[in-house]
Amino acid sequence: MIEVLVREPAWTRALPRARSLARRGAEAAAGRGAELTVVLADDAAVGELNGRFRGARAPTNVLAFPAASGPGGSIGEVILAFGVCAREAAAQGKTLADHMRHLTIHGVLHLMGYDHQSDEEAEHMEALEARALATLGVIDPYRHVLQAGDHVQHGR
Repeated sequence: MIEVLVREPAWTRALPRARSLARRGAEAAAGRGAELTVVLADDAAVGELNGRFRGARAPTNVLAFPAASGPGGSIGEVILAFGVCAREAAAQGKTLADHMRHLTIHGVLHLMGYDHQSDEEAEHMEALEARALATLGVIDPYRHVLQAGDHVQHGR
């Protein structure tokens, strides 16, 4: 079961279908049988978590907290910051819906053990993201960015 919690009302004001968009993004990455939580939060909450767990005081777009390993159960929690995501989407010329689904997929892949610390890992993770996004009808953000001459920043 994929649970979506809206902690920041701006998400549903900007995206009335925010819950279903997040759920479908998570399913595209992990499959329908996955158990996880997606939290649609504000920048302050994500900034506080980022400071506490990663030593960075500023909010980031998405955080992923894997669950303790064990048989069955949730794979973890993905938390998105509304303000950061909205600003990034506008700056990158994307819809907030597409950017939110992309970051949800990105976070879920982190829960599943994927990372982007090396160029090889990043290329593999980006390919998985693009594949999952394609199932939702969202264009490959990396191909689009390269064609536009921009660069994606997501913690690499």
